[in-house]
Amino acid sequence: MEKLTMAKALNRGMRRALQADPKVLLAGEDIGKLGGVFRVTEGLQAEFGENRVIDSPLAESGIVGTAIGLAMRGYRTVMEIQFDGFVYPAFSQIVSQLARMHGRTGGKVPMPVVIRIPYGGGIGSIEHHSESPEAYFAHTPGLKVVTPSNPNDAYWMIQQSIRSDDPVIFLEPKRRYQTKGGVDFESRPAPLHSASIARYGTDATLLAYGPTVPTCLEAADIAAEEGRSLEVVDLRTLSPIDWVTLMNSVSRTKRAIVVHEAHLSLGMGSEIAARLHEELFYVMESPVLRVTGYDMPYPPARVEHQYLPGVDRILDAVDKSLAY
Repeated sequence: MEKLTMAKALNRGMRRALQADPKVLLAGEDIGKLGGVFRVTEGLQAEFGENRVIDSPLAESGIVGTAIGLAMRGYRTVMEIQFDGFVYPAFSQIVSQLARMHGRTGGKVPMPVVIRIPYGGGIGSIEHHSESPEAYFAHTPGLKVVTPSNPNDAYWMIQQSIRSDDPVIFLEPKRRYQTKGGVDFESRPAPLHSASIARYGTDATLLAYGPTVPTCLEAADIAAEEGRSLEVVDLRTLSPIDWVTLMNSVSRTKRAIVVHEAHLSLGMGSEIAARLHEELFYVMESPVLRVTGYDMPYPPARVEHQYLPGVDRILDAVDKSLAY
């Protein structure tokens, strides 16, 4: 067990993947000599060379198109989109080509492509640098969508994603890059497409992923001081969702609150609430509630703390749920 930041854990995971398979390639804007804007790929080009850790042109559609071609030639490509708001020029390549190729060919042409996207807010950045585009990709058949919330998951999930024959959208919560946590290099990791119980409780379940998991854990700590026991489920994977873990948790606590940074309407929380109501209508003691970003463009950095789901908003939702 070693204590690392999430950024360092991702770096170590990609280094291990590069060492294990000469067909693994990394590419993206400024990921080589600079090591990426967030220094996640720092040192990898110096170790593995410019032919395996590639500084690409500033053209997101070209980055993804190149990844598709490389995958068809047997390479496992890891492409970085520098910021979440920059992914949209590549959107057609992702949803029209990358997501369909494996299925369109009856499995004969695998698409082992990982698209790394730093996402979410909380870093005081400018416009187009704090987006939450996960619902677009989770809505697209053929794409796997995963997001770690801690360094240990980051280390293992990036390697599992690289080994996948399906394309994976790998969402990295940028405001958690410098969060430290223990990384177990020896134990067997959880399956890639599985949720985990980050904290057990009895009164209500908080369902979260990526950047909001630590916020929910903080809310659970405060609730415990007030005599309330909250369970926190880390989804880890948004497509496919591990419904078994979610259903089991909500069946125990009988209340559910979904927390994410993305907009309220038609976000991941909408699908989760709909499915829980369909399956557990006669089990739950209150409706599923959602604590999310607002239905508006991401605000200026000075007021982003009012937009992001915080501990107070989560605890208010807990009070409302328990009052039914």
